[in-house]
Amino acid sequence: MRVFGVVFGVRWLRILLLVASCAALAAELVVITDAQIARLAQEFGPVAKNRLTAWKEILTAPKYKKMPERQKLELVNDFMNQTPFIDDLTHWGKEDYWATPIEFLSTNGGDCEDYSIAKYFTLLALGVPDEKLRITYVKELVIYKEAHMVLAYFPNPDSEPLVLDNINKTIRPASARTDLLPVYSFNGSGLWLAKEQTGRAQSVGGSDRIGHWRDLQARLRAAAS
Repeated sequence: MRVFGVVFGVRWLRILLLVASCAALAAELVVITDAQIARLAQEFGPVAKNRLTAWKEILTAPKYKKMPERQKLELVNDFMNQTPFIDDLTHWGKEDYWATPIEFLSTNGGDCEDYSIAKYFTLLALGVPDEKLRITYVKELVIYKEAHMVLAYFPNPDSEPLVLDNINKTIRPASARTDLLPVYSFNGSGLWLAKEQTGRAQSVGGSDRIGHWRDLQARLRAAAS
């Protein structure tokens, strides 16, 4: 029993550290400065300056942090969905690249992973708890009929999630998105395999098992240092 208690305690300590790490990354996003925006504007032009300045306003203005969570979802979903869709091969010269929010906004383009990641970290920075958010890998069944990624928001642990998407830009319950078949989801602390359309899923460990996710977080830390 003693060994079990130690193992259990270590496991939960690891989870808490992962959650704290993710929260710290979100806090680091808030510190983007006017000088950083000016440097990026020199490289990427006035669109980058406008987008990054507007994003900084969302991240730092007290009025946005005081909003009800549903209004935060609408604000962030609408803002990020203004960015043009560009596939990874065209945009980055790679088959699959997960951009940081700053890369996504400064280059004014990205694919479904980039929308979902930018929404996720922005909502974290606005105070939405990590346990309510999951970046979700799905299969799109109607229009494109291929792999896709969205952000799911769970108002409560056992409730049906809302889907934030760049294809269907209206936030809707998962059950209304019959065009999406969930495969797996993750956030700062966990990884889940989907079991049914409503979003119920089986925990299969930590999200650090996902290589692209580890690489993304490393680049976020490097950019903030």
